Amino acid sequence: MRRTPFRFLHTLPLVLLAGILVLPVLAVLASWLPFGQTDALAGPILREMASTVLPGYVWTTLWLSLLVALGAAIVGTVAAAAVTLFDFPGRRTFEWLLLLPLAMPAYVTAYAYTDFLQFSGPLQVGLRATFGLEGRLLPEVRSLGGAVWVFIFSLYPYVYLLARTALGERAAHLMEAARLLGAPLPRRIRAVALPLARPAVAAGVALVLMETLADFGVASYFGIQTFTTGIYKAWLSMDNRLAAAQLATMLLVVVMALLHLEQRAQKRMRFAGGLGRAGSAEAQPLALRGGRRLLAWAVCTVPVLMGFVAPVVFMLRPLAADWSVLPWARFLEWAGNSVRLGAITAVLAVIVALALAFAVRRSADAVTRGVVQLVSLGYAVPGAVIVVGLLLPVGWLQAAVPQWGVGALVTATAVGIVWAYLVRFCAVALQSMQSGYARIPQSLDDSARMLGTGSAGLLARVHWPLLKRSTAAAALLVFVDVMKELPATMVLRPFNSDTLAVVAYQLARDERLGEAALPSLALVAVGLVPVILLSRTLRSSKR
Repeated sequence: MRRTPFRFLHTLPLVLLAGILVLPVLAVLASWLPFGQTDALAGPILREMASTVLPGYVWTTLWLSLLVALGAAIVGTVAAAAVTLFDFPGRRTFEWLLLLPLAMPAYVTAYAYTDFLQFSGPLQVGLRATFGLEGRLLPEVRSLGGAVWVFIFSLYPYVYLLARTALGERAAHLMEAARLLGAPLPRRIRAVALPLARPAVAAGVALVLMETLADFGVASYFGIQTFTTGIYKAWLSMDNRLAAAQLATMLLVVVMALLHLEQRAQKRMRFAGGLGRAGSAEAQPLALRGGRRLLAWAVCTVPVLMGFVAPVVFMLRPLAADWSVLPWARFLEWAGNSVRLGAITAVLAVIVALALAFAVRRSADAVTRGVVQLVSLGYAVPGAVIVVGLLLPVGWLQAAVPQWGVGALVTATAVGIVWAYLVRFCAVALQSMQSGYARIPQSLDDSARMLGTGSAGLLARVHWPLLKRSTAAAALLVFVDVMKELPATMVLRPFNSDTLAVVAYQLARDERLGEAALPSLALVAVGLVPVILLSRTLRSSKR
């Protein structure tokens, strides 16, 4: 009985931490409750939106999601099958080249394609001048079809990565067994490889859909009326925070359903049959020749070309044409703001993740596991939902006790934006730290306890030396995600603290696409770092 208060005091900091990180989600859900609804027009605005623009939001978001899911599933699965099940010259190179679009934020890809393919872009201008043509020669880039194209070639690596892992670990031996039984290649792929990869493809598609639903930059820049753009319109244009929060709740429900689907698919991946590694002598990839080899090259080249090479080349064109028009004087300031926010968030996220992972390691009770699960939900919550959920309780508190100055603290300083970043990206750091702890044997903890080492000594002298690489990886991943984050940064950044992501969006929105190339390429360069590390990790795991 005496340990009950002690246990409560032990878990209280974790519960408070989880409360701080999950507050934006709880505030969004509380927007449907009767208390605190000071905006009397929330109901009429929602009813008016339901009869006018809301059906458009639903149908546009639904069509966008379906087309992107189908396209990403096809591109990612076919590319994964090509590099996993078959052998052709350049296969090892394509294994990591197909990951490069992960370094390209989708909104940067949208700016690049728009600059090159629009009516006044160099392609259409050159075609009209060369062949004496007039008018528009290509479909409008800023459309639903253009957004589908951008999302497919920006997000297919999620499907490719998971499908490649599943096929490499599970399909090779069964494919070889089917070949020995006389099954032709098309049947082996259709009846063996694809069913085994189905849970991985489903998990990858769920991740693609979560990224698509969370997007603001592409939808806003292309003028597509999705749920995310509707949330910002209800908040900023109609000046009604509750209407925005209630719209955000609808989006949150969809995202949570996708997260549940992804988790179920991951569980199915764990229990799918696995008979060894693909690298053994009896399970070598099938060598391709002739037309099949050319088809494999095309299957692997097109996604890399469309998702990375072409956008980079399109953005390098204005840099090579005229360096004088580029905002070099302000670039260092924007980069400094991005690096500062990224570094602060990375350090805080690593501290929070280390504390939570250590708490689970020491005592994996129901409360601790629940706290970790709540914190892990943050990465699935779109930035627009986090912004609304963060500013909603701040507005309530500011109206109740204006002398505290909570509103100014959150919106005029870096507190609000770092808070939003932690809600969104602590899960990234936590996953890396838990992966690091999984590689530390529990016997080391037992030996340290037998020698009289306390919790602080265990963390400092046993765990920390073994977690340095995981900590560095966690900090790097959070840093890169913060650099690329757009929706939360646009609303919550302090005055005169523009970041590379915000500036790239603003310059592109103002049709200054040539100037937007510089900050956009900087974001791509930063995004390449974790892609390179991921590629090296995958290669080392195959040895």
